[in-house]
Amino acid sequence: MEYLFVNYPKCSTCKKAREWLEDRNLKFIDRDIVTDTPTYDELKQWINMSNKPINKFFNTSGMLYRQMELSKKLVDMSDDEKIKLLSSNGMLIKRPLLVFDNKVLTGFRIKEWEEEI
Repeated sequence: MEYLFVNYPKCSTCKKAREWLEDRNLKFIDRDIVTDTPTYDELKQWINMSNKPINKFFNTSGMLYRQMELSKKLVDMSDDEKIKLLSSNGMLIKRPLLVFDNKVLTGFRIKEWEEEI
């Protein structure tokens, strides 16, 4: 099986996740979340596959999220507007994302990854 690893190469959590994948000899397609930002359609599909609320896909600890004051604005936005916003800038998306077998993992939590992979 091949995984899609959507990440920001300078992110320390993404580096740990990459190491984790490599240590297990898992094959993955490496995709930079900034230079190859997921599209609206991809995000819509991944959000549905994840069974998680759409807000779990936002990088709430990111500078851009805070600068845009999204914690206040997301409350009044539709899901469609949220997905459009996420697809407009990869830095808004929680990372890394691991996409495989109709599953999507957001962020890198070792226990979750070990259970799911």
